[in-house]
Amino acid sequence: MQETQNDIGLVWFRNDLRVQDNSVLATAIKNHKSIIACYCFDPRHYDVSNFGFKKTEKYRAQFLIETIENLKVNLKKINIELFVFNKAPEIIIPLLVENYDFKSIYLQKEWTSEETQVLEHLKSSLHNGIKFKEYYDQFLFHPEDIKMRFDEIPNVFTVFRKKVEKHVSVRISEDIHSVEKIESLKNDTQIPNLEDLGFALFEVHPKSAFSFKGGEDSALARLNDYFFETKKIGVYKKTRNGLIGTDFSSKFSAWLANGSISARTIYWNVIKFEENHLKNESTYWLIFELIWRDYFKYISLKHQNDIFKIEGIQHKDYDWKSNQREVQKWINGETRSNFVNANMIELKKTGWMSNRGRQNVASFFAKELFLDWRIGAAYFESMLIDYDVHSNYGNWMYVAGVGNDPRNRKFNVDLQAERYDSKGKFQQMWLQETLF
Repeated sequence: MQETQNDIGLVWFRNDLRVQDNSVLATAIKNHKSIIACYCFDPRHYDVSNFGFKKTEKYRAQFLIETIENLKVNLKKINIELFVFNKAPEIIIPLLVENYDFKSIYLQKEWTSEETQVLEHLKSSLHNGIKFKEYYDQFLFHPEDIKMRFDEIPNVFTVFRKKVEKHVSVRISEDIHSVEKIESLKNDTQIPNLEDLGFALFEVHPKSAFSFKGGEDSALARLNDYFFETKKIGVYKKTRNGLIGTDFSSKFSAWLANGSISARTIYWNVIKFEENHLKNESTYWLIFELIWRDYFKYISLKHQNDIFKIEGIQHKDYDWKSNQREVQKWINGETRSNFVNANMIELKKTGWMSNRGRQNVASFFAKELFLDWRIGAAYFESMLIDYDVHSNYGNWMYVAGVGNDPRNRKFNVDLQAERYDSKGKFQQMWLQETLF
């Protein structure tokens, strides 16, 4: 039902930092004559967690700053001002409501504990007349379309994949158009820099496999380059286990994680590539990976906070250790495995690690060192540019044997090094780096 056309809607951006194919934004635009948007750099995201790591380190913080800068520019093109704050949402949004008399707040629906707590705090700080309009908008296959209740989500990925591939269509994006400009609006809010968030400035490492900037424009440029300019998607399945360089994999994960591109946009561009150029196992495999991403989101919807618990969703009771010396050696790349070490040094120096590397270092941490897998997951949360709560904890549970892997496998890091870095080029590249 449409709002009265003379009022203003507030769009609260969180992990949906794009203009194109944004259902939250599209719905707000449909319902209101004018829109104001806000984003909060929540100070809690830069605090130290219970496991001793900053929840967000400098690499993702810089990528996020770039993303917000780009979002502000793109919103301005459709006459929407983005107000940016370096404070908690429950402090800021009530002030915006007071100033502009919003009746409705539009936001992407989140369900993990920290996000829901923030929303509850915000709701309790506002009067009852405010309507919160939440929309699921981070999926490839929308929850309303999968024809399964969350408690019916299969515990094995293949079962889930076959069901959605057979029975569910991917939605087409909604058009975004300009709204009426609010002439009297004054926005003197500033996007914080790294130093404002408590970090020193840094240069991107020259050997980084992820040298891209944050933001929707960068995401779309990467998509165009990877699909239509270089056509690298056509060999994705063969190259995706690579370790060196920018093009062995799509690198979409960082933009997907903060929502500066949607999974649907990537999907429909794969279909376009298949129609105009080539359809093969590689083009399918990129969609296959997007379905994995969806699956971990649905697993967290099904199991809620169990994904953060030491026994995981399988409720398995292993004898985990929390030896700080061993954890630090793993972080610093000082284990018995040069392959693990090289990957860990790459992460520390760049905020990036290949998928192959992630599986190996996580398996080594949990299955060889028998360390509490949540410590490793918290370190990844801190360091990775492309950290996504559902994929991170889903993958860590998987390799630790408390998640969705019915086989409970252990990676043999020595054989993996031989197979994926047979000449030792990747290991040599990072082992010669000084850590500090």
